[in-house]
Amino acid sequence: MSTDDATLADRLRGKFLVFDGPDGAGKTTQGEILLGLLQSANLDVVTCRDPGGTEIGDRIRAVLLDFDLSTMDAACEALLFMASRAQLVKEVVRPAIDSGKTVLCDRFVTSTCAYQGAAGFDPQRVIELARFAIGECWPDVTLIFDVDPAKGFERIGRHAHHAGKHRKRASGQSTLFEDAGPDAMEARSIDYHRRVRKIFLDVHQYYPTPVITVDGSGDRKAVHQRVTKELLRVLG
Repeated sequence: MSTDDATLADRLRGKFLVFDGPDGAGKTTQGEILLGLLQSANLDVVTCRDPGGTEIGDRIRAVLLDFDLSTMDAACEALLFMASRAQLVKEVVRPAIDSGKTVLCDRFVTSTCAYQGAAGFDPQRVIELARFAIGECWPDVTLIFDVDPAKGFERIGRHAHHAGKHRKRASGQSTLFEDAGPDAMEARSIDYHRRVRKIFLDVHQYYPTPVITVDGSGDRKAVHQRVTKELLRVLG
């Protein structure tokens, strides 16, 4: 383990870290790399995903991701996302932090800002709902991994003209509000995903806690080095 990695592991002790970004940006890979680093430094690490991560949350996730939501009331859908997060925070995140463990979460409120914001809903309204759902339990740092949507599709074996097909399964987010005016599923083109990317790049302007954008291009080692550099800067 390098000196920087050892220093980073020490600074992440007891922290709540989120990995987020557009499809194919590499968040899951980098989360696994950091998990291995922290475990090798003998940190007690808890991992989770959003939506889901608890028995109740996984049931909510199944409703959100596996069924036709065209008849679901907009408020009902919004509250399901936030209900899953509320349970995740109460059952997993808060107890882990209170006991000094490090929490690594795959997606969180930033995903809803981006995916529903790209469908036309004000991302800052999502923040307001999240304040009720999770209280003061916001991530210490959110890492947004950034790649051009076309490159992201290439990484996960999708084609630009198929972007949006099965979007609910692929992104972990479905349409948050019907009044956001979402396009038909088949029309979720690469332009939609470019809007998602733009919101991810802008979310730091109004998010309550630090958001770091990391260039997701290049090999895993190069991206990990960027992650280490940025985290040391923010947590220094």
